[in-house]
Amino acid sequence: MVAPEAAGQRSRRLRIALTAFFAVDGFLFAGWVVRIPAIKAQTGAGAGALGLALLGVSAGAVAFMMLTGRLCRRFGSHAVTVASGAALALSILLPPLAHSATALGLALLVFGAAYGSLNVAMNSAAVELIATLRRPVMSGFHAAFSLGGMVGAGLGGLVAGHLSPTAHLSALAACGLLATAGAGAVLLRERAGAGSTARRPTERPAERPVAGPDRPRRADASGRSRRLVLVFGVIALCTAYGEGALADWGALHLSQDLSAAPGLAAAGYAVFALAMTVGRLSGTAVVERFGPARALVAGGTTAASGLLLGALAPTAWGACVGFAVAGLGLANIFPIALARAGAAGGPNGVAVASTIGYGGMLLGPPAIGFLAEAWGLPVALTTLALLAAVAALIAHLTRGAHRGTTGPRPAGS
Repeated sequence: MVAPEAAGQRSRRLRIALTAFFAVDGFLFAGWVVRIPAIKAQTGAGAGALGLALLGVSAGAVAFMMLTGRLCRRFGSHAVTVASGAALALSILLPPLAHSATALGLALLVFGAAYGSLNVAMNSAAVELIATLRRPVMSGFHAAFSLGGMVGAGLGGLVAGHLSPTAHLSALAACGLLATAGAGAVLLRERAGAGSTARRPTERPAERPVAGPDRPRRADASGRSRRLVLVFGVIALCTAYGEGALADWGALHLSQDLSAAPGLAAAGYAVFALAMTVGRLSGTAVVERFGPARALVAGGTTAASGLLLGALAPTAWGACVGFAVAGLGLANIFPIALARAGAAGGPNGVAVASTIGYGGMLLGPPAIGFLAEAWGLPVALTTLALLAAVAALIAHLTRGAHRGTTGPRPAGS
């Protein structure tokens, strides 16, 4: 039996290692994003061709998310996290090698596959650790992602005028591999005691009884878990729609509709991202104090109010205040939804909810574009508030489900 002190030390090491993976994920992705203009010029792609190429990230991510859920069940989420982290670091070398929109799209398919795989694997590992800690610390991991993204974007902006995309992204790849080696060693060493759901090669599955009074109950429980995963996936979609659309259209709304100067237009998304980071840093305390259901309802309601203000405010400063409020509201909804999906369905639950949620990020920007052409950008942006309110309503209607989900059991229990 493992002593409580040793178990506590193991959990702390795992938490630090997983936090490093979340931070590296945000750092590498942001580093790529800030070099998009330079790589666009390198490929000679027009706006339309670049848009299609950029869809490669989302397409690759969505394609591999469900596969990663199965890999986590087969090999363990720790091993898949380490492999995916190394793949993401290496795949960031590919975009600066592209000299056409087609080649860039293919490179981004690989990059997106590694990005999506890492997101599912590390979130699955986080769900397992949460079950051990018995504390809702998922928001803290996602705060590390946000902080990593802010650092990656800031450093990228500083070196963009001095380093070529190839040199910059090569340096990021080296940093990513070093971080993966250090944090990955901890995950691989501790995976035996981390509650991995992987089955040992020599382990035979327990035989199921042909009949018995508890068999229908197990089937009902399995069906209920699948329904819960879908519910949490829809909640993630409703809020990811807002995150993706606001990132792409927020600055344009400020400059085009509210005549904001370029600096203020850029600050709109900055205050949104900063508010999300602050909200996620306080997310564990919020969930512990109020519970996941109330946190989801309050977050969705707050986000809806902020997004509505951001869309309809008559001044740019008012819209920025709305974006900040929206960031605080949205901050913890996606992490809580993934954590609850993982508690209900394990790695496959995380994969399903991530895929549905990522679909929201994929759907949001083009949907806002079509709606803006028909009714104008301010009206189109009100759909962000509408979906955030829908997420709050779903969370309220399913609030009893949060008491029925528990963390995954360690292997062999």
